[in-house]
Amino acid sequence: MSKLEEKFTKAAYDPLDARHHGAIHVPIYQNSLFAFPSYDQFDEAMKAQLSHHIYSRGNNPTVQYLEMKLADLEEAESAKCFASGMAAISSAIMSVVSQGDHVVCVNQAYGPTKEFLGSYMSRFGVETTFIDGSSNEEWRSAVRPNTKLFYLESPTTMYFELQDLKQCAELAHSIGAVTIIDNTWATPCFQNPTTMGIDLVVHSITKYIGGHSDCIGGVVLGSKELVERIANNEYMLLGGIMTPQSAALVAKGLRTLPLRMQRHEESGLYVAEHIAKLSFVTRVNHPGLASHPQHELGQRQMSGAGSLFSFLSNEPAERMKEWANRLKYFKIGVSWGGFESLVTVNRHMSDEKAGDEPVAIVRLYVGIEDPRELVADIEQAWEQVKGL
Repeated sequence: MSKLEEKFTKAAYDPLDARHHGAIHVPIYQNSLFAFPSYDQFDEAMKAQLSHHIYSRGNNPTVQYLEMKLADLEEAESAKCFASGMAAISSAIMSVVSQGDHVVCVNQAYGPTKEFLGSYMSRFGVETTFIDGSSNEEWRSAVRPNTKLFYLESPTTMYFELQDLKQCAELAHSIGAVTIIDNTWATPCFQNPTTMGIDLVVHSITKYIGGHSDCIGGVVLGSKELVERIANNEYMLLGGIMTPQSAALVAKGLRTLPLRMQRHEESGLYVAEHIAKLSFVTRVNHPGLASHPQHELGQRQMSGAGSLFSFLSNEPAERMKEWANRLKYFKIGVSWGGFESLVTVNRHMSDEKAGDEPVAIVRLYVGIEDPRELVADIEQAWEQVKGL
């Protein structure tokens, strides 16, 4: 049995738990509150609210079950689930910074995360420096006396670049800063940042972990101390709670996560390798490919690769949008992580990564469909538009 299989076996739901009457799935506790037979028991519960079921805004049994399983899989001491990935991200950030603090963040992080750190938190006296983040020297050069947080996302959202997690964690701890990483792309199957010294891990569990495009959620994982701080403050006071219905859907998706990620890895690499040979593609950004400039780093800190990646094209963005219109299997849409393959075409971008000429940047998500059919779809769509 592999290490991954052992982790998922440990995290399996036990239907023989007497509290659930042999139910094969964890029940949905659709309760707003929980009553007590005596004031002594009520008073005891109120002394440690997060350890007892009192009110579902704080602790619901269905949500708690999911939190326990996610903590096991991510090799973290504790977890707290939220209503969305951004609720988890913003709560994690607010838990470690105060007015006058400084944050260092990768400049290719998820767009709303950058907006939250850049414009929103500046209203409260928190300043953020955005860096490429691919070298340790960049992190070191960005540090100020008031730096309190390193925010990582590895791989990043658009160019799928990596950060050296161990080096970033060591540097942050040497200056008394906290590290947070968005680990949505790799999932607990392929990367466990806490084992490399990262303090807090966040996921949009809307994506791979849920896996069926039917619910929205987020999670923060880390040490018991840091997660309890978030649970007692940002979670309880801001109210971005996960519903028991969402938790049940995510828990069901979690049971097939390793099987799905194996398929995603295989299919994603198959499609990426074929795309790299096409005439309208100038570069494929996928850390699982040997051609990726940080492939060796990815091999050291990840045990597998997801199926979300991008490619650069020297074709005009409008032509690439027309190409996307002709695709049959790839749907045009944001988010990712479910059965269906997705595509988005971004307008011309020009920077040091793309070169001097503006290019179209296309993001592909490879779902569970037959990868050979996906490659054929990509090629037939191009045949239709290349002469336009």
